[in-house]
Amino acid sequence: QVQLVESGGGLVQAGGSLRLSCAASGSIFSINTMGWYRQAPGKQRELVATITSGGSTNYADSVKGRFTISRDNAKNTVYLQMNSLKPEDTAVYYCHAERVVTAGRIALERWGQGTLVTVSS
Repeated sequence: QVQLVESGGGLVQAGGSLRLSCAASGSIFSINTMGWYRQAPGKQRELVATITSGGSTNYADSVKGRFTISRDNAKNTVYLQMNSLKPEDTAVYYCHAERVVTAGRIALERWGQGTLVTVSS
């Protein structure tokens, strides 16, 4: 069973930085795309950033130039470095993995449990 476990959320002042990590556990052979989504109170979940196994990245316009996504394929881990944080970045951040190949099966996607990021003004 593949699980995604996020860490690194917390409370930070506007202008500060946080680094989120998400480690996928299980007998994993490969993961296609990994990414981060977020959901603010009263809003729909939205894409923040994604990264393919080859390192191609995609960012939401609202975080371009401030957030950086990276991954360590050997560790099945994805990171999100968040700089110049704004109060509007406050949300629960969810890790996502697409097309997870393990021994015996392929999971189309998996979600983490979420980690709360709160940015105070």
